[in-house]
Amino acid sequence: MLSREEFEAYCFALPHTTHVVQWGNASVFKIGGKIFAIYSRWDTEDKDIISFKASDDSFRILPEQTGIAPAKYLARAKWVQVNEDAGWSAEDFHAYIENAYKIVFAKLPKKVKDTL
Repeated sequence: MLSREEFEAYCFALPHTTHVVQWGNASVFKIGGKIFAIYSRWDTEDKDIISFKASDDSFRILPEQTGIAPAKYLARAKWVQVNEDAGWSAEDFHAYIENAYKIVFAKLPKKVKDTL
């Protein structure tokens, strides 16, 4: 599992990202004003959670694995949440976070993309 610091360092390294802390100290990363990844701790879980936008295939397959579930409040938009029980490496997280970034960037209006 990535630490919050590792998560933030990776997300900040992606071009044109912005960061805000909201929803009870969640670390929220955006591209063009749209969220692509979140690091949080839900009181009901007592575990750190990384949530991100998933591709259609990933959203269908990932929640079948231990430590991964449709993301609270964001599942309808095909987001998943991953906790330490998934046993993911940093490389696994990096690949999915980068993919989330690309998915969200691709859906931005042309006018927004042109300003980045």
